[in-house]
Amino acid sequence: MAQPIEEPGDPRLSDYRRTGDPTWLRSRGLFVAEGRLVVERLIEARRFTICSILVTPAASAALARPLSSVPCPVYEVSRELIETLTGFDFHRGCLALAERPPAADPADVLERSRHVLAMEGIGNPDNIGGLFRVAEAFGTDAVLLDPTSGDPLYRKAIRTSMGAVLRVPAVRLTSWPEGLDASRRQGFKILALTPRASAVPLAECVRSLGAGERLITVVGGEGSGLSEAALAMADVRVRIPLAVGVDSLNVVVAAGIALAALHRPG
Repeated sequence: MAQPIEEPGDPRLSDYRRTGDPTWLRSRGLFVAEGRLVVERLIEARRFTICSILVTPAASAALARPLSSVPCPVYEVSRELIETLTGFDFHRGCLALAERPPAADPADVLERSRHVLAMEGIGNPDNIGGLFRVAEAFGTDAVLLDPTSGDPLYRKAIRTSMGAVLRVPAVRLTSWPEGLDASRRQGFKILALTPRASAVPLAECVRSLGAGERLITVVGGEGSGLSEAALAMADVRVRIPLAVGVDSLNVVVAAGIALAALHRPG
């Protein structure tokens, strides 16, 4: 049952005053899940230790079933009090604080995967969240991040992903792009997505792949695209044919097209 709180100075709410400070959250090993759908998916994922959940009365009623199963405290406060605490325009009357998991071993994550999305130089949290969303939509088993890509557990990235960040395993490679070579030794073929005219058209690449082939699709930041080093690491450079006069696509759109074409259900 949710515990009602009316005073903003209540010590049980102290951590929620810092939810807008990503540096503080990371220093405490925490992240924020925001919104009813995302918090429900956080609960369902059962991959993270949830410290507490903050809800408005309306959100408490809407999420009564999933909230009944959580072992953490649930605090019920007014919408106005939540916005006073957090300092940002609040979405859907629900916040959760959860612990960041220990860093995963890339070899272990890859061992359990057949198709992986890798990102290089993706800093925008909307793009990070969007990439996780399309990765989940097309059956991608895991996501690899290079050292320069942003934090997938930043609250905006989680929200944009519609909770996919909480369900698709992710691991950050400390060595890039050399870390991709280790995946090749685990039996993966590396596909680098690039608009360069010399690259293989996506449909041709798909036709050339063998049944059951393990794949890593690598995408780069908008503007600069993939680095020369990452392109050199690839087994195949792949392009999406575009209409005359169009030079590139948003990275999330491009990744969605590529992953849809490469998706093999089952």
